[in-house]
Amino acid sequence: MLKHRGFPGRLSGSDFQFVIRRANPKGVTPITRRERYRDRKAVDRRADAAFLAALIEHFGDEPFERGNLDAGRLSWLFGREVLPAEDPFNPKDYAALLRVDLAAAEAAFPDIFASNDAGSDDDWDDEDWA
Repeated sequence: MLKHRGFPGRLSGSDFQFVIRRANPKGVTPITRRERYRDRKAVDRRADAAFLAALIEHFGDEPFERGNLDAGRLSWLFGREVLPAEDPFNPKDYAALLRVDLAAAEAAFPDIFASNDAGSDDDWDDEDWA
């Protein structure tokens, strides 16, 4: 099982994990598509957004190996923002290839694509400060 070094382990301030420490001795947990209902808790939506942002920062739109990424967290995005990158796709394989669909990700989570320089000094002209 490939370990993604430098990938965040969890959502800070919560128990939502993003990676697993070791392979499951009882077998690989399959990735399945989970439905996201509108009445999900805000912290659940925040965890989805943070995990997707970490995926995009680490891999962009390039294919990546599932490795030690948490199957439960991937399942919330699977089939929409995270897609199989190989055919046939084996959802019970740590070596399975996935990819982020950036268009779908931006449509579902526009906040993570918002400009990061919204509060930078470049936005202010010297004339604004008298």
